[in-house]
Amino acid sequence: MEVKIGVQHAPRELVLESGQTAEEIERTVAEALTGKSRLLSLVDEHGRRVVVPADRLAYVDIGEPSGRKVGFGAI
Repeated sequence: MEVKIGVQHAPRELVLESGQTAEEIERTVAEALTGKSRLLSLVDEHGRRVVVPADRLAYVDIGEPSGRKVGFGAI
């Protein structure tokens, strides 16, 4: 699942491929925005963690599930 995160006062967005479902990502974002957590924390497919302060979120774009990769980059 591709996730794009816009951060206030940052020139570029953060893009990551997550193994989580859209519902799990949406729940995590909602918890960060409602104050249950002060940080938005997501893990990408390689196990790297992306942490953004919830009060700095501009937007979160949850894309479609990524399909099977084809070609030399899929190795």
